[in-house]
Amino acid sequence: MTQPMTCATPCRSPATKQMLKQILTSAVFAGVAAGVLAALLQLWLVVPLIMEAELYESGARVHFATDGSTQSDRGAPSVWEEPLRHIYTIGFSAVTFSAYAFLLVAGFALARRFGHEVTVRGGAVWGLCGAIVVALAPAVGMPPELPGAIGAEVGPRQLWYLLCVLCTIAGLGAIAFGNSGIVALIGAVIIAVPHLIGAPHLDTYFGVAPAELASEFVARVLGVAAISWVLLGLFAAMFWTQQEDL
Repeated sequence: MTQPMTCATPCRSPATKQMLKQILTSAVFAGVAAGVLAALLQLWLVVPLIMEAELYESGARVHFATDGSTQSDRGAPSVWEEPLRHIYTIGFSAVTFSAYAFLLVAGFALARRFGHEVTVRGGAVWGLCGAIVVALAPAVGMPPELPGAIGAEVGPRQLWYLLCVLCTIAGLGAIAFGNSGIVALIGAVIIAVPHLIGAPHLDTYFGVAPAELASEFVARVLGVAAISWVLLGLFAAMFWTQQEDL
């Protein structure tokens, strides 16, 4: 009498295999594409400000002179002076956005499981929500800082950032997928929790770079983050829907 065949590892149905392939393919292609474009935007808009701030950090340029003047020269070294550094930036950005893409596409799969279809246009909204989660919401309590900026201890800041990300994800999920106004209101309260607690800050202000440079840096970092995440959402949704049509 023959014994029924058994799997040494848990058997996966064709639908499960197709889903895993869809997640993997969509995340890798979207992550690399969005990561490279995000890195190019950073090289254009953000990296020059970082390189300029490094001049103040090293003391090569001084904003507050000995005579009390707050006037200093404007301008950064050319980004082409350190090409290898920026090649690393592009590679790191591609890897980072690939990881973000896996989380985003996993959200697509979860949404579809609950009956919510994902479209290319909807992917842009998913991407914008991602920007809110990892960049815009945390920046309310801890804005991006230039090199050389002095802040609170890293540990408490990391914990607050993680709390803010998790609360924002939960809150946006409740607002987007909740079936009543009460659920949406609860979601808004959850988003506000880390900001009601407050991010860790020092009791005094420090800064060696001009305030104008710092404010321009914050605006550009958040702008690039928003554009990059919208692109990531568009690419991820585009590859996701193409896989569904196969």
